[in-house]
Amino acid sequence: MTTENIEHKIVHEARNAPVHGAPKHFFNSQPGPSYIKDMAQYKKMYQQSIEDPEAFFGKMATDYLYWDKPFSKVKYGSLENADVAWFLNGELNASYNCVDRHAFANPDKPALIYEADSERENRIITFGELLTQVCKVAGVLKSWGVKKGDTVAIYMPMIPEAIVAMLACVRLGAIHSVIFAGFSSGSLKDRIVDAGCKVLITCDEGRRGGKTIHTKKLVDEGLNGVDSVSHILVFKRTASPNIPMKAGRDFWWHEECEKQRSYLPPTPCNAEDPLFLLYTSGSTGSPKGIVHTTGGYLLGAALTTRYVFDIHPEDVLFTAGDVGWITGHTYALYGPLVLGTASIIFESTPGYPDYGRYWRIIERYRATHFYVAPTALRVIKRLGEAEIAKYDISSLRVLGSVGEPISPDLWEWYNEKIGQNNCVICDTMWQTESGSHLIAPLAGATPTKPGSATLPFFGVHAAIIDPVTGIELKENDVEGVLAIKSSWPSMARSIWNNHAHYINTYMKPYPGFYFTGDGAGRDHDGYYWIRGRVDDVVNVSGHRLSTAEIEASLVNNDCVSEAAVVGIHDELTGQAVIAFVQLKKQLPIEEEGASPDDLRRELILQVRGEIGPFAAPKTIILVRDLPKTRSGKIMRRILRKVASNEADQLGDLSTLANQDVVPAIIDAVNIQFFNAKKK
Repeated sequence: MTTENIEHKIVHEARNAPVHGAPKHFFNSQPGPSYIKDMAQYKKMYQQSIEDPEAFFGKMATDYLYWDKPFSKVKYGSLENADVAWFLNGELNASYNCVDRHAFANPDKPALIYEADSERENRIITFGELLTQVCKVAGVLKSWGVKKGDTVAIYMPMIPEAIVAMLACVRLGAIHSVIFAGFSSGSLKDRIVDAGCKVLITCDEGRRGGKTIHTKKLVDEGLNGVDSVSHILVFKRTASPNIPMKAGRDFWWHEECEKQRSYLPPTPCNAEDPLFLLYTSGSTGSPKGIVHTTGGYLLGAALTTRYVFDIHPEDVLFTAGDVGWITGHTYALYGPLVLGTASIIFESTPGYPDYGRYWRIIERYRATHFYVAPTALRVIKRLGEAEIAKYDISSLRVLGSVGEPISPDLWEWYNEKIGQNNCVICDTMWQTESGSHLIAPLAGATPTKPGSATLPFFGVHAAIIDPVTGIELKENDVEGVLAIKSSWPSMARSIWNNHAHYINTYMKPYPGFYFTGDGAGRDHDGYYWIRGRVDDVVNVSGHRLSTAEIEASLVNNDCVSEAAVVGIHDELTGQAVIAFVQLKKQLPIEEEGASPDDLRRELILQVRGEIGPFAAPKTIILVRDLPKTRSGKIMRRILRKVASNEADQLGDLSTLANQDVVPAIIDAVNIQFFNAKKK
């Protein structure tokens, strides 16, 4: 059996997955002993967090957060009634917890390490400097009338000033709504209008991959016809001389900050006051603003950063994610800064100016933790593997994976090529709505299995539910949908101005449970295997097939770069498997004169042989590229709509990084189906 088939078998039969203990080198290289030393300690703490969450999280909240006013009750409400609340009547300020207390104790300690698009512009911001900058921007906002409960939009690239802007908002008790700087003017407008933002913080231009992004121009287009925004604060990122500024509305960051004091007292906020909004796209209609609250979210960010990654104060965390997404919020800003740990802020791309960029960053700052999406790893594996050996990345102790399930073969590559078999790999399962990790190994304590997110985090009472009967499957070796049986501190509390949609989406599908929307399996060891979104599970003639499993089989072919599988309605089998396959640039099959139909047949036979005839795609669509979000996730709902002849019902496409590929995919589907019918 080939290596690829063995790795595929690990996915197909979770019970056969090998267990990887924490490498010995991990314990010798960290600055101190692991916070969680072994599985016995994890199990004891986990049991307490489930059976007595008031005692467990009450102590954690007191230990890790500074409270202006102590909370009177730890937990209230239920999932069934969607009236969840944590740390009732307690008051605190997120900016103080992230900045002030560390600046007072050690003002010269690095807080943000800025790795700019051009490496000549790199800089380090200490906690003392960060406090001054945050206070000055907060002073500007306050002078404009921004107060507790107001919403402020932030539309900036991944630069330190984006972090400063976020912390300045929450210093006043205002709610920040960060909008990814790659969004179009129309997407920007939709989010600003929905949130009712009265102020926007942006920059003149952005830089990414050596290219200039006309940020302010997009802002001006997006605000056309929007009356709610009274002030715009503009940071000079490129100092372009041709930036239009509207008198009375647009103001330069540096000019306004010069007018402000270096210290502005933080505003105490109730633990349940909203901290931020973060918009996600639905399959139809407008994006929905996920609401996270101050106390619970901060604690979830702090605890998962500390215990999942085993972060120590002297560590350096490199989260290769943007603050336009939840990963950047939790693990580039709030998690590390609450703990007083240095965070690397990365503005550029992994391939600019070459594919050694990540490794130079790690070598330059002696980063101890690296957190990245499998999509980026696949690109590096395909195009930049040779660059890795040029750099000293031996400082790494923990490698994280985020955004989608990581396949066993990529897990092994990550472990060998980046971790050099000396690092712990943390495959983390969570989502915008969860605020922080739901299922993940604890570095130094949890034995791992390639492809498995392993075990639930403290307070996460995970369950597998039969999607047909709605009954919880309490035994092991089961497959179903992943749900949570009780609230945890960092869970989203609502959808902005649409609580009914929040209840219908997360609480009503399985009453008494929070529905994650993911399919999952639990093996004989109790380890969880995430199969992807439930709508990415195909049921063919009674066989429930994970699309990730079929995709893994397709990618094993030397000609295939990436694959995305969806299910569409079929009169005979209930659903049929449709595979969208992206090919590599140079195809041996083309050199040999074989036709695309030959490749399609080869791929179908490959799936039949590795999984079974029932899993074989009914149709394979060859495409140049797949539709992906800015965070690298393949938007399978778009592929499903197109394959179902519903291209006129694609819904919101604003989170796509490459919207231009959609028409080509529609054409490819039409041609393929037309040719098939003609034959």
